[in-house]
Amino acid sequence: MFDAIRNNSRILMGVLVLLIIPSFVLLGVQGYNNNETGAVVAKVAGLEITQQEWDAAHQQGVDRIRAAVPNLDVKLLGSPEARYATLERLVNDRLMGVAADKQLLVTSDQRLANYLQQDPSIASLRGPDGKLDMDRYRQLAAGQGMTTEMFEARVRRDLSSQLVLSSLQTSALASRQQTDIALQAFLQRSEVQIEKFEPLTFVGRVQVGDAELESFYKSQSERFRTQESADVEYLVLEAAALAKNIQLPEQDIRTYYEQNLQKLTGQEQRRASHILVTALKDAPQAERTQARAKAEAMLADLRKDPSRFAQLARDNSDDPGSASNGGDLDFFAKGAMVKAFEEAAFALKKGDISSVVESEFGFHIIQLTDIKAPAAPSLESMRAQLEADLRDQLAKRQFAESAETFSDSVYVLADTYKPVADQLKLTVQQAQNVTRTPSSSTPMVLADPKLLEALFAQDSVSKQRNTAAVEVNSTTLVSARIVKHRPAAVQPFAEVKDLVRSLYVSEQAVVLAKAEGQKKLTEWQSQPDQAKLGPALVISRDTSPAQPTLLVEAALRANPSQLPALVGVDLGAQGYAVVRVNKLMPRTELNAQQDAQSREQFARLLGNAEAAAYLAHLREQFKVEFLVAKPKAPNGS
Repeated sequence: MFDAIRNNSRILMGVLVLLIIPSFVLLGVQGYNNNETGAVVAKVAGLEITQQEWDAAHQQGVDRIRAAVPNLDVKLLGSPEARYATLERLVNDRLMGVAADKQLLVTSDQRLANYLQQDPSIASLRGPDGKLDMDRYRQLAAGQGMTTEMFEARVRRDLSSQLVLSSLQTSALASRQQTDIALQAFLQRSEVQIEKFEPLTFVGRVQVGDAELESFYKSQSERFRTQESADVEYLVLEAAALAKNIQLPEQDIRTYYEQNLQKLTGQEQRRASHILVTALKDAPQAERTQARAKAEAMLADLRKDPSRFAQLARDNSDDPGSASNGGDLDFFAKGAMVKAFEEAAFALKKGDISSVVESEFGFHIIQLTDIKAPAAPSLESMRAQLEADLRDQLAKRQFAESAETFSDSVYVLADTYKPVADQLKLTVQQAQNVTRTPSSSTPMVLADPKLLEALFAQDSVSKQRNTAAVEVNSTTLVSARIVKHRPAAVQPFAEVKDLVRSLYVSEQAVVLAKAEGQKKLTEWQSQPDQAKLGPALVISRDTSPAQPTLLVEAALRANPSQLPALVGVDLGAQGYAVVRVNKLMPRTELNAQQDAQSREQFARLLGNAEAAAYLAHLREQFKVEFLVAKPKAPNGS
C-alpha cells in the first residue's frame, strides 16, 4: 500500500505544493449549531459521531486555547469553518482508532508507562521524593471527566492510533533529485511588473440611489440580522473564590507542616551505574543461562579491577540509554526502578559493586556511585506552598459542603438569587448582551456551552427562571437567569441604511475594479506596447510578503517558454491585478545550513503528504461519512 502511494508522485507533488506553501488563518467561534445534540454528524466504519460529541470536542479545544491565552478574543476561536475543522479532527481520531484495532496495533504497558513518565502534566504531580501524588493524579483525570483507569485507557488508545501513520511519516525518503526539483519550484524567482486595480479608487464611480439600496437590503437581509441576545444575572460558586477568603490560623499551618514533613523532605536518592545483559523472562532457559554466565564473567573481572566498570559498561551493556555514559543512571528514589534492582541498589554502600542481579529485563551488575540524603525544608521556606495547599484543600471542602445548598436553592427559588447569595456570601453578578455564541465580552463562566444551552432554552427565556446549577468544571458551579431577552431580528432599513450604503458601494467598487482590470488585460494582450505597468521587481514565494499570495502564485505559474507574458489575477475583495512576467531569475543560493534545513523540511513534508494520501485511503476503506455540509471558505486572497 505504501509503495503504491509513493509511486503516485504527480499527485504527491500536488499535495506537497499545498504543504510547502500553506496559508495559515486563525478562524473564529460561532454558529454551525445543531439544536439536536443527539443528531448524528458523521460516521466511521458505521460508528456514529453525535452533535454532542462534536460540541464537546470543540469546547475542549476552545478551553485549552483560552487557558493558554486568557486575553485572546473568543470570537477568533470559532466560526463554521473552525467548528468543521474540529469535526474533521474528531473523525480522523476515530478513524485512527478503528485502523489501529483492525491492524492489531497495541501499546504495551511499558510504552504507556514511559509516555506517562515523560508527560509534563503528570511529571508536575510528583513530589520531592519522586513519587506520584495519586490524589492530584485522580484530580487531573477527574477534571477531564474520567477516572485514572479511563485516562490511561484513553492515552493507550491514542498512542496505538499514532502508530497507524507514524511508520509511514518516518519512513518517507526523498531522493536528492526529487528534493532539488521541489526546492527549485518553491524558490523560483521571477521579474514582474504589476498594475493593480484597487476597489478604493472606484468608489467615486459607483452610482447609488435609494432604489438600489433597498433592493440590495432585501436581497442581503440576513447580513443585517441581529443575534439573539439577553441581559442576565448569574451566581457562581467556585472553590478558587472561596480560597481567597479563608483565614489560616498559625497553629493550623504548623500542624500541617509537621504532618507533611516526611513528604516535604522527600526520600533518599541514590546514583548508580549498571551493566545489563539482556535476557527477557520468557526467553529460553539456555539463553538465560548463557546471559547469566556472561554477567558472572564480567563481575569476576570487576572484582579484580573495579575501576574498569565504566569501560565495561560502554563495551558490553545492552542498555542503550546508559551504556554510552558508562552505565550511569543518575539519581533515583525508591519506586523508580524495578523491585529487584531497587532492593540491590539500596542495600549497597557507596562505591560497592553488587552481585549479579536478576530482573525481568535480564542480569545486572550495579555499582553505587553516590548517595543524596534528603534535607528537611524549614517552615518559612515552605510557608507559601503550605498555605496555598491548605487553603486549596479547605476551599474544596467548603465547595463540596455548599454545592448541594447552591444547587437546591437556585432550583427551588427559581426567580431570585438573593437568599442563596446571602446564605453563602456570594455576589449576584450581571452581564449584558449575552449571546448563544460567546463573544470577547462574555465572562468566561458564561461561555460554557451547557450553561448557554440551558439559558436560552424556551422555558428559561419565556419564564425568566434560573437555570439549574451547571458544573463548568469540577470546582465551579454556575446558574444564570435572563432579565431581558432580545430575539434575533432583521434590523429595519431605516436603521441600517448607512451600513447598507457602505456595503453596497464597497461591493460595486470591487465589480468595477475587476471589470476595468479585465478590460485592460484584453487591450494590453493585443497591444503589449501600450501596457502601463509599474516598475520591475523580483518576486518569490519566500521573500514577497507585501504581495497577495494569489498574485505571487499566478505569476510563478506562468509558462517559462512563453515569457514575457501578461497574466490577470482576481484578488477577491482586493480587486484585480494585471501582471507582466518578464523573465525567470536565478534562485537565491542557500548556505550549507539553510540547504540542510530545507532538505530536512522537505523530507518531513513528503512524509506528511504520504500520510495524507494514506489517510484518504483509510477514509474510503472504512466508509467515512460526513452528514453535515462543509461550510464555504470566506472570500479573500
